[in-house]
Amino acid sequence: QLHLSAVKLAELHSDLRIQEKDELSWKKLKAEGLDEDGEKEAKLRRNLHVIMAKYGLDGKKDAQLGGTNFIKDGLENDVLDDPRLEKLWNKAKASNMFSEEELEKLRREFTHHKEKVRDYHLLLETVSRTEDISKNVIQPLEEDVLKEELLHQKHRELKEKLQSINQGFERLRKVSHQGYDATSEFEEPRVIDLWDMAKLGNFTEQELESLREELKHFEAKVEKHHHYQKQLEISHEKLKHVEGMGDKEHLSRSKEKYSVLEGKTKELGYKVKKHLQDLSGRISRGLQHNEL
Repeated sequence: QLHLSAVKLAELHSDLRIQEKDELSWKKLKAEGLDEDGEKEAKLRRNLHVIMAKYGLDGKKDAQLGGTNFIKDGLENDVLDDPRLEKLWNKAKASNMFSEEELEKLRREFTHHKEKVRDYHLLLETVSRTEDISKNVIQPLEEDVLKEELLHQKHRELKEKLQSINQGFERLRKVSHQGYDATSEFEEPRVIDLWDMAKLGNFTEQELESLREELKHFEAKVEKHHHYQKQLEISHEKLKHVEGMGDKEHLSRSKEKYSVLEGKTKELGYKVKKHLQDLSGRISRGLQHNEL
């Protein structure tokens, strides 16, 4: 009903599949009494809000993030919602320093940054609401201590997210003005974020080297997913063209090819996002241990 592109539908499928798996795991934990403070439930709710905002399911007209079809529409359809980002993006486009492929990669960095900002504000809203409830409710001392510990953890998470946002903006500013560095170790924005976080964590040299190798494998998996996304968009355009021709046999073959490609794109998207979750969790634990 939202007329999402084939790629965004595949991504939505992957996000909802992960959300469903996480919620089933949480229900088992709750049944065993292992989420007494409601921390995991709050995180699940926040993740669902992020998904709804990301794909325009929250009723906001400008909420769809990254819905641009690079092949058909160029790079013009997405709205960055931040004048500073718009200014940097327009400067990069006008500079003639970037090839079309590099502009596509840069656009992914901009939309990834927008996702981080949105996630930060959702977490900030959750923390503020929790603080307001805590002020207005009289609760046992033990429960009060648990709430304080939870809020402390959320404030630490907010600090990490804000630091990542500031680092990300500085990177976008630098790349927009100077172009891409050919000697850069990583290119995928999510991988760059994770590597920057890892270097701040309490990891040994051996652990950092192991993370570096895993991030390289993860980046290759992400690039493969981008390739499938592009092929899916091309296949979707071809399918629409064939539907207008009225050739049933040709249409049947095209639908079959599209279906196979769509399935591969969804499955790879799911694997990428689960791998990202695992890496983010490991690196975040290293950061928290460093603070302790």
